[in-house]
Amino acid sequence: MPRKNRDLHGNTPDKCDVALLLVDVINDFAFEEAEQLLKFAIPMSRKLAELRRRARVAKVPVIYVNDNFGRRRSDFKHLVQHCLLPESRGREFVSQLTPAEDDYFVLKPKHSAFYSTSLDVLLHYLEPNTLVITGLATDICVLFTANDAYMRDYHLIVPEDCVAANTIDANDYALRQIRDILKAETMPSEGVDFAQLSRATRTEQ
Repeated sequence: MPRKNRDLHGNTPDKCDVALLLVDVINDFAFEEAEQLLKFAIPMSRKLAELRRRARVAKVPVIYVNDNFGRRRSDFKHLVQHCLLPESRGREFVSQLTPAEDDYFVLKPKHSAFYSTSLDVLLHYLEPNTLVITGLATDICVLFTANDAYMRDYHLIVPEDCVAANTIDANDYALRQIRDILKAETMPSEGVDFAQLSRATRTEQ
């Protein structure tokens, strides 16, 4: 059935065969074992920043899907500002990955980017066939998100150098699950060719 509002009243002007998801990268790392995760997350953030840059050049929609820290009154800009405070443990990490004005964002209450969020509606209008899933942590929110995306029949790419977990073993085990069970591609980020994956079209606003 044709959609009455093809761009969700102007809120989703992009149409693209691929979308880039950044899961829980706006993060203050105010939890146990945060230093352990940061050891792997800081180098990962540089790879992810470059992947995000290439996505924007290719006009691929960039979607931040983020935990709201359990505060139902929080908003995304407030989360970014909070994580960039001088006393925030995640400041160095987040400063590499701050969103642009035309990026999308979704706040989530639980592990998966799809659970009780507006992501399904957003993707319905963006119309991607492929999701490139990145972020934290590989064995928790990235894995849960990839699982729910697989259940929705998306083609999945999870660049192995754009995700991180608390330990190398946990990261590698989750990537094996994502690759072997969810049939995702887990190549290095340099191998993600947005031009090939995307028709990079944009409807008139």
